[in-house]
Amino acid sequence: MSAPITFYTNPMSRGRTVRWMLEEIGTPYETEILGYGSSMKSGDYRAINPMGKVPAIVHNGRVVTECAAICAYLADAFPDAGLAPLHADRADYYRWMFFAAGPLEAAITNRSLGVQVPDDKRGFVGYGSYEDVMDTLESALVGKRYIAGNVFTAADLYIGAHIAFGLMFGSIEKRPAFVDYFQSLENRPARIKAAALDDAAMAAQENGAQV
Repeated sequence: MSAPITFYTNPMSRGRTVRWMLEEIGTPYETEILGYGSSMKSGDYRAINPMGKVPAIVHNGRVVTECAAICAYLADAFPDAGLAPLHADRADYYRWMFFAAGPLEAAITNRSLGVQVPDDKRGFVGYGSYEDVMDTLESALVGKRYIAGNVFTAADLYIGAHIAFGLMFGSIEKRPAFVDYFQSLENRPARIKAAALDDAAMAAQENGAQV
């Protein structure tokens, strides 16, 4: 019997976040590694994601794209993994997951590209300023182990992946609250396994495997 999920990714992409999520839910999945500018832009893959980018999943014939959406979807589709709070307790869960997908991602991207938003235009960009975003994220995390209650959820995974990447590449400031928060997540077995799988796929690409 084939796995119910097909996972389209590249090991040097945001697909690493979704790989971690897939390992957390613990259900079988098949991986399709796509190459930038080649198989990722093929007609076959554009039929799945017209944007020609990864990650994407197909679950029982249904396509889901965008990291935050995939994480939220998988948490709902596989409730036994316990990665989403009860519906009555999802305010912080949704708030901070989509804060990371929206203001956090936009602020980091613009800063990394050297985009300077004039002070009188900050209302147009949605996140105000990079400093506002960092302060807001810090206020949400300081003194907390988890972002949405007392247990690890998909929101922690998604935000933790953002922070891990940002701390590694310097796009997120090394504030103690961010460092402490990620250190509480980095040794989760699913994250370690997912990283090992992606690192092995990256090594295979570097050794000339065609995708």
